[in-house]
Amino acid sequence: MRHYLKHLSLLTLLACASTAHGTEIGVVGLFPGKAILVVDGAPPKTYSVGSNIGSDAKLIEADRETATVMIKGKRQVLIMGQTVHHSAGGTGNSIVLKAGDRGHFMAPAVINGVSVNMLVDTGASVVVLPASDAIRMGLNYKQGAPGRANTANGLVDMYMLKLDTVKIGDVELHQVDASVIEKGLSVPLLGMSFLNRMEMKREGDQMTLTKRY
Repeated sequence: MRHYLKHLSLLTLLACASTAHGTEIGVVGLFPGKAILVVDGAPPKTYSVGSNIGSDAKLIEADRETATVMIKGKRQVLIMGQTVHHSAGGTGNSIVLKAGDRGHFMAPAVINGVSVNMLVDTGASVVVLPASDAIRMGLNYKQGAPGRANTANGLVDMYMLKLDTVKIGDVELHQVDASVIEKGLSVPLLGMSFLNRMEMKREGDQMTLTKRY
């Protein structure tokens, strides 16, 4: 088991959350009903859904893609491969993202209640979703305003619409402009329709997003 966990930790990055007291919870393994967590740098430990994680957190959901913990009454969805921290004050208005190995910032988001990994892209004027993710979210995107988008694969069809909610960590925005592209996009983009409503500050490999309105 120890050899397996060591091997697993080399293949994956930690997805982390911090409580107001700075407790860090990292995910190194995900299974239906269970998650392997690293808490405050301690050796990895397997937790079942319903287990307490320290004094102020509990694992409430787990599957092969995400672990959901309740921290001081607030839900936090953790996705392997990204790092998310609550602000030290625990106000729910700030999140901190950590750059990956290639320098890109990835954000574990929840759109209309569905978890999805997003690439932070200041060059995108709105949130952009591949059609496959839009369908998974239950969006009837073809009722949106049609248009054309220029991608690496040339011009493709797109549809403009509004997302009811976009949530990253404890920061949640409503009625966010978005477009859905049917071809040529493999990862959702967190564009300026979300980022314009945040104050962005980058220090080294960390980006802090603070809600403005």
